[in-house]
Amino acid sequence: MAGPLSGVRVLDLTRYLAGAYTTMILGDLGAEIIKIENPDGGDFSRQVGPFVEQTSTYFLSVNRDKKSVSVNLKNPDGRALILDLVEKVDIVVENFRPGTVARLGIGYDQARKRNESIIYASCSGFGQTGPYSKKPAFDMLIQGMAGTISITGEPDQPPVRVGFSIGDIGAALFLSTGILSALHKRHQTGCGEWVEIGMLDAQVALLENAFSRYLNTGEIPKPEGRRHPVATPMQVIETRDGYMCLAIGTDEQWQGFCHAAGQSGWATDARFRTNAERTQRRDKLEEMLREVTQTRDTNDWITLLESRQIPVGPVHTVDQVVDDPQIRARNMIVDVEDSKAGHLRVVNTPLRFSDSEVGPSRASPDLGEHTEDVLREILGRTDDEIANLVASGAIG
Repeated sequence: MAGPLSGVRVLDLTRYLAGAYTTMILGDLGAEIIKIENPDGGDFSRQVGPFVEQTSTYFLSVNRDKKSVSVNLKNPDGRALILDLVEKVDIVVENFRPGTVARLGIGYDQARKRNESIIYASCSGFGQTGPYSKKPAFDMLIQGMAGTISITGEPDQPPVRVGFSIGDIGAALFLSTGILSALHKRHQTGCGEWVEIGMLDAQVALLENAFSRYLNTGEIPKPEGRRHPVATPMQVIETRDGYMCLAIGTDEQWQGFCHAAGQSGWATDARFRTNAERTQRRDKLEEMLREVTQTRDTNDWITLLESRQIPVGPVHTVDQVVDDPQIRARNMIVDVEDSKAGHLRVVNTPLRFSDSEVGPSRASPDLGEHTEDVLREILGRTDDEIANLVASGAIG
């Protein structure tokens, strides 16, 4: 079974995580990804560890199943190759700083002249417009500027970064959605268009509850630590041998928890009758809860509460996630083969289709591994023409 994007060809001009993650999503769905890399070292993430037999597992994590074509974008013949490829692809994805691709002569306006149906997607730190548009940005800056860091961590403690690159990945998820929307529109109209996103915009959009509270009540959200801001008790709490995630979202679940925990009196306590009342008195409630939850081990609590349909779960470390039976059953860790490192493992796509096969099948490419193949098979270049491009420094 082919992926749902089988037959779609993507020209990948990206260099950093947000762009690479976007094209990885498209590739996992079956699109052909032609990744353009600088002949001098390639994508910067090739130099980021950890390494297995000189293979960057970081690069692997977001560049599996892509074809690597080494092109020097500073060379006019190299830029001409890019525009020739534009005629042969459906989608272009880039994440240079705004204005860069236009100066190189491979921006949206130049691409559209060569292919009116092209879908051109741009991801940058702050978007194509606004006073910050030309500023550089990385995930850490975006998390800080969007307010993410301000609501992360424990109360009255220094701000804390979210433990993964939510600034980059959030932008990638939005951009891939935009690309697919433009692709659907093109099926209806025959016309392509420019899709662009700023990482800061995407991160603000992800802070739904925080901005909803501030915009409509004036309350400035602060770090809640292990607690949910508006549902109680929905938090990480100590057990006798560690921690568990207790996720009580309704008053009925609260009643069930009280009886399961042997605290029927709490169920009739007027102070904790509704979620709003529990949240108002959550400091006192947490103190009472902790005295009870620390009397049993985590697994005992999970067994007990799950039998009563109370949402509860462990706080897993990454190695425990990999071995979790649900993760195994859903095939979320899959094997790929690398030319140097051999057998490697990557995280699978979370998407599942009834009649399409999705997910990675090959490891990340060597730098320039597919340059000649793409030039011959897609652009029809001869051996002599390829040799001339190598001699001119246009390709690696």
